[in-house]
Amino acid sequence: EVQKLNQQLEEKNREIQQMINQPPYEKEREILRLQKSLAEKEKAQATSDVLCRSLTDETHQLQRKLASTAEMCQHLAKCLEEKQRKEKANSDDQIPTERPNQVFLLLLSFFKLLDNETSLQAFICNLQDENRMLKQKVAHV
Repeated sequence: EVQKLNQQLEEKNREIQQMINQPPYEKEREILRLQKSLAEKEKAQATSDVLCRSLTDETHQLQRKLASTAEMCQHLAKCLEEKQRKEKANSDDQIPTERPNQVFLLLLSFFKLLDNETSLQAFICNLQDENRMLKQKVAHV
């Protein structure tokens, strides 16, 4: 390891000697090239920092959205349980097995549509339609 480091040191010393022996205009050209390279790396670092901050902010927003979605899912699950208990108490009929699947599909739709508000409005309309259908089923029973 020491030998390897010594070799690297010797190579660096040779590079330095070559630069010292270069004519002044080549030194200036090398300095300009290195300055340009440094400026590009600083710009890339600044861009990377901005992107990291942006991704961090987006991550926090998504975490908040996920938490509110989970809370809404828990609320919907409680509502479904209460509705199923009420339906079971009001009638001797079994709850249709497709009903939980419909709620699950609606929840999946909710996750997909959560991104923008127009989709959220569509989800609300779907929930209202589902509510209307359930009221019709209750009236029928």
